[in-house]
Amino acid sequence: MRIVLPELDEPKATAARAAYHQELEDKLKQKLARAEQGGGAHRIAIQHQRGKLTARERIAYLQDKGTVFLELSALAGSEAEGGGGVPSGGIVTGVAAVHGRLCVVVANDQTVKAGAYFPITVKKHLRAQEIAAQNRLPCVYLVDSAGAFLPRQAELFADQHHFGRIFYNQAHMSAQGIPQLAVVHGHCTAGGAYIPAMSDYTVMVKTHGRIFLGGPPLVKAATGEEVSSAELGGYQVHTQQSGLVDAAADTDEQALDKIRDVLAGLSQRGDEGLRRAAVELGDTIQPHYNITDVYRRMGKSYQRQLDPKVVLAAVVDGSEFDEFKPAYGSTLVTGWASIMGIPVGVLANHGVLHAASAQKATHFIDLCVAAGRALVFVQNIPGFMVGQAAEKSGIAKYGAMMVRAVAVAQVPKLTLIIGGSFGAGNYAMCGRAYGGDYVFTWPQARLGVMGSQQAWHVMQAIGTATDEQPEAAAEFQARYDRTTCPYYATARLWDDGLIAPSATRQVLAAALASTLTKVSQPRRQGIVRQ
Repeated sequence: MRIVLPELDEPKATAARAAYHQELEDKLKQKLARAEQGGGAHRIAIQHQRGKLTARERIAYLQDKGTVFLELSALAGSEAEGGGGVPSGGIVTGVAAVHGRLCVVVANDQTVKAGAYFPITVKKHLRAQEIAAQNRLPCVYLVDSAGAFLPRQAELFADQHHFGRIFYNQAHMSAQGIPQLAVVHGHCTAGGAYIPAMSDYTVMVKTHGRIFLGGPPLVKAATGEEVSSAELGGYQVHTQQSGLVDAAADTDEQALDKIRDVLAGLSQRGDEGLRRAAVELGDTIQPHYNITDVYRRMGKSYQRQLDPKVVLAAVVDGSEFDEFKPAYGSTLVTGWASIMGIPVGVLANHGVLHAASAQKATHFIDLCVAAGRALVFVQNIPGFMVGQAAEKSGIAKYGAMMVRAVAVAQVPKLTLIIGGSFGAGNYAMCGRAYGGDYVFTWPQARLGVMGSQQAWHVMQAIGTATDEQPEAAAEFQARYDRTTCPYYATARLWDDGLIAPSATRQVLAAALASTLTKVSQPRRQGIVRQ
């Protein structure tokens, strides 16, 4: 059934709301544009003077023309939000189509700290590999890195999910038949040398490519030997003597052409056509509404609830939504739709979760899993209902059933956070901890255990805060609000990208396309009415 939005009155108020949200989107786009500059125009110019492409230029050359690059976590490490001052985390990651096959691409940005690995760089690299492993997507590593950033080595070297996990993941994905391919565009030093060494196929650019466990300064300090970087680890060493490199190329472009040829020769799956069509934004039924229609109806605060069907009307094909149990558990909207031709089941908050909402969610998730249908969670949730009546209704029991269903659902799971995402509601609606394939966030979103006012009152109630200082409450809430800000979250990789609301349909379609190799595993007991 097509969603029909009610007509609006109060034109001044609706125009003011639209202008407010457009300003938020414009601010985000400005931050994204700055992140795309990496280390800045000066360092990009140096890269070009050396005859080298930048990380994003390499990806643009590698991918099929006319397709979309789904960039992930572009604002990771942003300095303004306390992420460490490493634009995009010093690495560009995402999903790209190459000869019709979707691949995860990981490209070191040499303009940022010489491509060195910071803690946020490692975290972002590992997240990209996690997406590749979950969805059996080939990995292409475009390597141009100085290796680990030594002053912060204690934060990125020795733990389970530090730098070494990258190579561990490569070994396991290769063993599972997930291709691992590398282009050496610049230096691969120390641990970074293992990225091309652990790949199934490696190409090196003759002029700048270097692979060595210890660079010339370290070799001299350790052995007294004086040797040039080319003599130590250039293409002739590794194509003619060590055998580490499988092919050499004169330029970045030629090396990328070789990797394209390799990917073209890999066996294709039957679903590649559908995957490619989605990424190319093929002909589908466009929604009857756009993001401006959403903005006119959204409050200026995440605390004002928005009927999620307003958002769906601007995202799903033809604004068509087949709602499931519309009269029951109405604080959670559930139903079926398609996004650029890909069928999905949608769970979207319309207020606090009650026991009935959680029951409905569990039933609906079971239906989608049995049908092998992807799940899209749209979060704008204050949490679960609390109080004596709620407890008697079984909110803890039915909430746990919903959380369990979300956790074990073996279908693609995407989460879009458009407003508040608080408490156990974040978990029940497939927050980051629940192993979903992607989490994307809008600039109005807020993520936290609870809102700042509620947190202050709780602290007062348990005796950890007092009213002795008149400014204490305001100061606490301001500090607390900063940590629930979406820019704070995305800088720390708590999502896969803070996205412009106007790009939501395109981003979700590209993300869904990358998950279509996932095999559904229906729950053994079948559909159970809780």
